[in-house]
Amino acid sequence: MSTAAPSAPGTVLADLLPASSVHRVRLRDASLVVGGAVLTGLAAQLSVPVPGSPVPVTGQTFAALLVGTALGARRGFASLGLYAAAGAAGLPCFAGGSSGWSMPTFGYILGMLLAATVVGSLARRGGDRTVLRTAGVMVLGSALVYAVGVPYLAYSAHLSAADAVRVGLRPYLLGDAIKAAFAMTALPTAWRHLTH
Repeated sequence: MSTAAPSAPGTVLADLLPASSVHRVRLRDASLVVGGAVLTGLAAQLSVPVPGSPVPVTGQTFAALLVGTALGARRGFASLGLYAAAGAAGLPCFAGGSSGWSMPTFGYILGMLLAATVVGSLARRGGDRTVLRTAGVMVLGSALVYAVGVPYLAYSAHLSAADAVRVGLRPYLLGDAIKAAFAMTALPTAWRHLTH
């Protein structure tokens, strides 16, 4: 069994990695899932506290969206699921070496799991092959992270909806725009180089 042709519908970047048998495909996919979880955990350690907010600025959301986009929905879900499970079980892989499921920012982790799955599905439909499509995919992925993370923050930290938006969403919009701009060039460029 070989990987799909680069121009085949339903191909994501990870499918371009060669695998000549069913066994090698499974080994490749398992390695990608673990690698994506490790990458997200490492990116989470790039953590900068935000005054007045329990939510730091980190690299983990960006890593989660890249993992989902590059691996596709199934592997992206598995990778972020592994990351979430490892941190919930006590491995210090969340922002700043934290862990556990009871912290008020755990909703963002769950949002990343959802977002990686959705952006992976969109990437399989060609959502990461042009600048404008990639921008839309990244914006949607970020919105999904907040759609889960902000209400979870409000509930767990006993904040009003307005306060949760103020401390858990607004301070991060500029950074998300910068990350989306980077992805808008990086992902389509990767496709051009790998398929020509």
